[in-house]
Amino acid sequence: MPTLMASTLSDWLMGWMPKQASTVAGSVDTTFYAIYWVSVVCFLIIGFLMFYFAWRYRQTDRDAVGDGPSHSTVVELLWTAPPVIAVLVFFTMGFVGYRDMAVAPSNTYQIVVTGFKWGWLFQYPNGVTDQNLYVPADRPVELVMQSSDVIHSVFIPDFRVKKDCVPGRYNKLWFETSFDDETAVALEGNDLGIRANTHNLFCTEYCGNQHSQMLATVYVLRPADFAAWLESAADIRKVSPAEAGAKIASGKGGCLSCHSLDGTSKIGPSFKDLYGKQGVHNNGSYEADENYIRESIIYPGANIVNGYQNVMPSYKGRLSDLEITAIIEYLKTISENYQGTVETDWDKLAPTEGETETQ
Repeated sequence: MPTLMASTLSDWLMGWMPKQASTVAGSVDTTFYAIYWVSVVCFLIIGFLMFYFAWRYRQTDRDAVGDGPSHSTVVELLWTAPPVIAVLVFFTMGFVGYRDMAVAPSNTYQIVVTGFKWGWLFQYPNGVTDQNLYVPADRPVELVMQSSDVIHSVFIPDFRVKKDCVPGRYNKLWFETSFDDETAVALEGNDLGIRANTHNLFCTEYCGNQHSQMLATVYVLRPADFAAWLESAADIRKVSPAEAGAKIASGKGGCLSCHSLDGTSKIGPSFKDLYGKQGVHNNGSYEADENYIRESIIYPGANIVNGYQNVMPSYKGRLSDLEITAIIEYLKTISENYQGTVETDWDKLAPTEGETETQ
């Protein structure tokens, strides 16, 4: 019973924050709760004394003459020394925490993060890129962050880490997390039997009208599973081009955040029946064939379909030619306007040089 009561009291006093899922989360929470509860106690004491003195020394006789002001060294020390000591303690706690979060260990695993309107691109040392963040457990991970347009900000609440992505410069943050088997879930979209812990990643710097949709998921994998995932993700040819295109559109490409699959209009035109569709853009008429779709992905501002705004970012350098080709094959499978045969042989797809990044 005492243990249960202590646990309940601890949860009530210090259980408001998200779960602690990194090595630095504990120090951040300790500093926060120390400042918070000292502030609460001071507020209650000052509030009580204010009302007490207002009542205790209220004027009862309108003709009474009060004593003049007096000096008390003890009182001045009491209201000066404790706040100074508290501020120094808080500064020390904050500085130690900041130092630990600012200086990454020497054996970090580096991942390059690019923020853009309105999504994230995470690039791994072997060239694999994805719209979500996959990290190995029990190893320090350093994010090398940049922005391709405006200021964004990476925030992972469970890890208690946050830092801006600024155009024209690099920022870094690091964290180390562990694998929790009890909360692990099966990793979708793979046949390797990998399980992962999931955490939310947000952009916390307003960056335009789709800022609230600039979300990503952090997947924490066991080291062996992370290595297997990384190897699998490096070769999209393990499935058919259309299947690979569907995965890219819903995952790495982030296409479905702006394009629907059911014919409804979102920020951009729907993917349903898009291939082979004829329409009008700001420079005339178009037919959505392979060349048009490829150009729209690499240079989205070249031709804006009537009724839509020029808000799509360029995927030049973010998707390889092969990945764009896979998306095109996928669009063929969900379009009634396409009457041909969807290619299932990677070697027959052009351009074959597309395995390198589009420059």
